[in-house]
Amino acid sequence: MIDLEDITYVRLGTGNLAEAERYATEILGLQVGRREGNEVYFRSDNREHTLCYFEGDPTDHTVAFEVATQSALDKACAALEEAGHAITLGTVEEMERRRVKGLASLFDPNGNKVELVVRPEVSGWRYFPSRDAGITGFSHVGLCSSNPARDEVFWTNIFNARVSDYIGNSPLLRIDEVHHKIALFPTQRKGVQHINHQVASIDDIMRSWYFLQDRQVRIQFGPGRHPTSGAMFLYFEGPDGMVYEYSTGVSHITDEENHRPRQFPAVPEGFCMWGAKPDIAEFK
Repeated sequence: MIDLEDITYVRLGTGNLAEAERYATEILGLQVGRREGNEVYFRSDNREHTLCYFEGDPTDHTVAFEVATQSALDKACAALEEAGHAITLGTVEEMERRRVKGLASLFDPNGNKVELVVRPEVSGWRYFPSRDAGITGFSHVGLCSSNPARDEVFWTNIFNARVSDYIGNSPLLRIDEVHHKIALFPTQRKGVQHINHQVASIDDIMRSWYFLQDRQVRIQFGPGRHPTSGAMFLYFEGPDGMVYEYSTGVSHITDEENHRPRQFPAVPEGFCMWGAKPDIAEFK
């Protein structure tokens, strides 16, 4: 089994890099870390970057996870190839752009691009937000899945992901104590379905709710509270149709031996215990 240490970054293609940068800073509240060619790297915590927008196909998405050492990456690549998954090793240039010391990429059974990285850089300078959104860090992604049961097997049998809860057929998967770092949502497309950043408190959720409405950013779900993780949330629309989420108060699962995943219905009350209704295709 391949141990994933943490989720590291997301890479998103966009047809309008200037607009994506404006949104990421003025609306989302991230800090520009650096610009290289047709790529802009953004910070949301102590890491060198957690999001990269690049000029390219808006459906070109990548999510990266850290493994502990180069030896662990080599063993992971061998195990994945033995299981029938093609591996592409990163070039020196690709590793330099991502600020990692090891890199390999593959596709999950749905065609979602995944990168495994070693020693991603952290910054000696603290994260300084472009607006006071209260962001404390990048936390998780939703991934598209045409067959969540099949993809659950991939993440739990090959990698160290464990199911925390289900909403309908959608498993919420953890790789550490945090309730989930990956969520698989049924759809016929591929790529990242939503990107989550944690914020410090419910006050930050509510401030952003008013802030986003004032700037005519479409609210897609919330404010609300997930009955699965207990997190209070707000989902809203980003560039190229990407869904972004702020949340706070996510639960941690510390008793691995006795935890049993719960089954929630794939209806609004399975997603929100306060009564909010989602305007997100994969949540309907």
